[in-house]
Amino acid sequence: MTPTHPALDERVIDVGATLDNAPWTAYQKLLIAATASTIIFDGLDNQLLNAALPTLMREWNLPRPAFVPAQTAGMIGMMIGGALGGVAGDRFGRRIALLGSVVAFGLLTMLAPLAGGVGTLTVLRLLAGFGLGGAMPNAAALSSEYVPKRKRPFAVTLTVVCIPLGGSLAGLIGGWVLPRFGWRALFFVGGVLPLLLAAGLVKLLPESPRFLARLPERWPQLRAQLRRLGHQVSDDARFADVTEQAVAKVSARELLVPAYRRDTLALSASYFCCLLAVYMGVTWVPSVLTGAGFDVGTASYGLTAFNLGGVVGAILGAVLIMRFGSRVTMLVMTAGVVLGAGVLATMSISPAGSVMVFAMLAWTGGLNNAVQTTMYALAAHVYPTAVRATGVGTAVAVGRIGGVLSPSFGSWALETGGSPRYFGLISATMALTFVALASIRRHIPGRLR
Repeated sequence: MTPTHPALDERVIDVGATLDNAPWTAYQKLLIAATASTIIFDGLDNQLLNAALPTLMREWNLPRPAFVPAQTAGMIGMMIGGALGGVAGDRFGRRIALLGSVVAFGLLTMLAPLAGGVGTLTVLRLLAGFGLGGAMPNAAALSSEYVPKRKRPFAVTLTVVCIPLGGSLAGLIGGWVLPRFGWRALFFVGGVLPLLLAAGLVKLLPESPRFLARLPERWPQLRAQLRRLGHQVSDDARFADVTEQAVAKVSARELLVPAYRRDTLALSASYFCCLLAVYMGVTWVPSVLTGAGFDVGTASYGLTAFNLGGVVGAILGAVLIMRFGSRVTMLVMTAGVVLGAGVLATMSISPAGSVMVFAMLAWTGGLNNAVQTTMYALAAHVYPTAVRATGVGTAVAVGRIGGVLSPSFGSWALETGGSPRYFGLISATMALTFVALASIRRHIPGRLR
């Protein structure tokens, strides 16, 4: 049962202060779970092509570089979708932008089995990328605005950690479906599941209360939502969000005003380098393993290992951020990626050493994904409500440029220097991420400060 809080009898209710000072209720946890579920399928659909790649190479009799356009197109779509989705969320609402994104990437993923060649597959992945990119900034904004401020890093990280969780699911489903039913069945399943979820969330998922506070015509919805959270609100109550700095016009230009310029640039650089490293990993790990002699099913499980450690690492990172702050926590995790990728660069990748190979993939991919996911909590902390989705969306969009380059960089490294150059490039990229994160001023403070 949701606890009841004292009546809010002020003429104007500060929604931000009301949420920040209230307990984290069971209903809020349900909303976080509902929001996070959309990102599980975002991560799943984002990595289906990587899991299917060895099968596609064999069936279409094409070399690894032939699929770079399709992989790159998906990243371009996500880059554009991240920017547009963030702006749409700030202007029209996080809920409608999130559910629209889920429907878009679900439909277009379900159409992928119709592709008969790389050209058609490239177009479909480009269009699916719009939805895949638009979902994340709105999910992060929703998660941060449902809960008290003290729980914000944990709530956002629990949402974003579903990206590697979905990637792990792609590896697990791929490892079972691909040898039995082929790549078309894999994409069909990946498209149907998010469509079913979106249909279920139409009634369950409400709009952000902080977003509703800005729109007097939607205050009846806000009154109902606050009552659902356990607050007593009069029918004539008015609302404001004075705990957040007001921004008159939602625009990416607001992110470069003096108060935010340094953090915006450093955060964008962090996203760029980190996503370049993450997507170099998830794009080519199955191909690296099949090239080293692993069978298709085992190589798909390698993708699971690369992602699954990120689930544990991100949750642990969120807990540590609340205690020690984001600066120390994220820099230590980033240094761990640099070290892990460096070790992989010196290892012999072969089935004979599969235990050590998978352990190091889990360590390196886990910490890499953990850094990526906790970046969303950091971005949500850096920006106020009025530009939060735009700020997160812009940083992610810049990061997607790194994602766009990752198929080409990874393919070049593997073709010219094999796995040593490939993992060495990931290590060097994360060293740059370390520098960028260290440059951010507005880090999340910990309890010990």
